[in-house]
Amino acid sequence: MEGFNHSRVSEFVLLGLTDSPELQTFFFVIFSVFYLITMLGNGLILLTVLSTPHLHSPMYFLLSNLSLIDMCLSSFATPKMIMDFFAERKTISFEGCISQIFFLHLFTGTEIVLLISMSFDRYIAICKPLHYSTIMSQRVCVGLVVTSWTVGFLHTTSQLAFTLYLPFCGPNVVDSFFCDLPVVIQLACIDIYVLGIFMISTSGVIALGSFLLLLTSYIIVLVTIKDHSSTGTSKAFSTCTAHFIVVLMFFGPCIFIYVWPFTNFLVDKVLSVFYTIFTPFLNPLIYTLRNQEVKTAVKKKLNNQNLNLGETTPRYPVQ
Repeated sequence: MEGFNHSRVSEFVLLGLTDSPELQTFFFVIFSVFYLITMLGNGLILLTVLSTPHLHSPMYFLLSNLSLIDMCLSSFATPKMIMDFFAERKTISFEGCISQIFFLHLFTGTEIVLLISMSFDRYIAICKPLHYSTIMSQRVCVGLVVTSWTVGFLHTTSQLAFTLYLPFCGPNVVDSFFCDLPVVIQLACIDIYVLGIFMISTSGVIALGSFLLLLTSYIIVLVTIKDHSSTGTSKAFSTCTAHFIVVLMFFGPCIFIYVWPFTNFLVDKVLSVFYTIFTPFLNPLIYTLRNQEVKTAVKKKLNNQNLNLGETTPRYPVQ
């Protein structure tokens, strides 16, 4: 942590999304609702998968981990952004700023690998159905999740190793609602344009390469579904379509922000809102609305909860 000794900036000022009081009130209400639904929706999917025996399969195990990551990704900056809407001066400590960068790249890096794992699961299930139970064993599934978190940790560590040793001695205004590399490293007191472009674009290239890999795998899966018509074709097609929608929503903003850094801050703000707030919000809706098994299990869980509440309601004798 010697890098902190080279920094003379103790805090950063966040400009947020807007300085309009009317828009701040509007965004406060909208993002508060979105955040609440995101946590409840993903939490419900996580609880449903864990408590429903017939959902204890590789696909739903990976889906429950995606819900967990989405809850984390939605929480690393959104609560502070919501509270800052009514703050006269939006500030964050240097350590807090570094922590946001750490968790952002940890959760996004983990989600990238997990989405690849979910694509691999669908590929094996559709293209090699006879070997599915053997290949996608419990040990393999746990290994995929552990690998996802490990890769995410290594990725964010590599980003911080670059950022921590930059000298931040002057400007401290971050033109965003949270700290991220493209906006923070521009505040360093040295010329980091070439090195910064290289470091940030590396994340963009990783995201782009992962997206192309996922796109290829889903094309192969969809071609296989088309060539092998059966009763399960529509279900498999619906599942893969839902997965690809999630992939597109997550990777689109990431690729734009990190492949072309230092461009338009307004566009970057909009895209940042999309993959840190909207994508975690939409994921549970996509999976529950397009997956009959999850939808049925969620309804059953809610109905059982209502019945339990009814049983605990005190009944008084009629006088």
